[in-house]
Amino acid sequence: MRGEFVDLNGVRLYYYAAGTRGAGEPIVFLHGFPTSSFMFRNLIPALADEFHLVAPDYPAYGHSSFPARHEFDYTFERFYEIVLGFVDAVGLDTFSIYMQDYGAPIGLRIASRHPERVQALIVQNGNAYMEGFTPMWEPLFAFAGNRNAETEAPVRGLLTDEAVRWLWTHGMRNREAVPPEVWTLDAHNLDRPGNRDIQLDVFYDYRHNIPEYETFQHYFRTHQPPTLVTWGKRDEIFGPDGAEAYKRDLPDAEVHLLETGHFALEDDLELIADTMRRFQIEMMLNPDAEVKDTTKAIRTAATEVNR
Repeated sequence: MRGEFVDLNGVRLYYYAAGTRGAGEPIVFLHGFPTSSFMFRNLIPALADEFHLVAPDYPAYGHSSFPARHEFDYTFERFYEIVLGFVDAVGLDTFSIYMQDYGAPIGLRIASRHPERVQALIVQNGNAYMEGFTPMWEPLFAFAGNRNAETEAPVRGLLTDEAVRWLWTHGMRNREAVPPEVWTLDAHNLDRPGNRDIQLDVFYDYRHNIPEYETFQHYFRTHQPPTLVTWGKRDEIFGPDGAEAYKRDLPDAEVHLLETGHFALEDDLELIADTMRRFQIEMMLNPDAEVKDTTKAIRTAATEVNR
């Protein structure tokens, strides 16, 4: 796995790359809040022997450029444009998308607007339905509906070091096994001057994702992309109802609810990697065939891990 940079109209985007071009369908990994491509630090090497893999950091995340608020429009629409420019810049015509958290509204914009380019969807705790929202979102929705000092205060509380650590560890089967460098790195990035105000702008813009859900769901119904959902069902940010909702418009979607939290890879790396490998290989070998539902086997394996 190697770290590289690509320049996109003055924005220097950092990304992880691994595998060999032409070795299987490329997979683009899109991270969530408050992290970066670093969240895929273990998954990418686990798949690199068979697939071409890339994972960009959005502007102001990870090692990518950190333009000031007056120099860059910190919105999900702009992140979509950046990621679309990224896949063009690294020469990917078609690809699968792995989406977590913020990665879902970005990746699903790409898929719904350019369905001919997206071969499959892999979703990890990334929302496309209202059912996925939990009570934790109440202050965020209040902030989105009326941005002022009073509504901002509880939302700013989500940007503290303690909150970042909680995001990484809540719902995990073994919290002590989550390495402290993951939340330490994210907290360090948030400490950069002006970054918390940028994150508030992104929180505020999240309201524009919800009207896109209808478009995403129409894309699901119309194109029926092969879809794998691996979802930490103990997540207090995006609840398990959000995972099950994908089956409404994608009846052949493969949905696995795992006994873990928001960052499911920290508990279930091997499980998710093995499931992805089988899913991608079956999809490539017979793209018109229904992907087998191995939910029972996966849940059994998850139970064994938990013992």
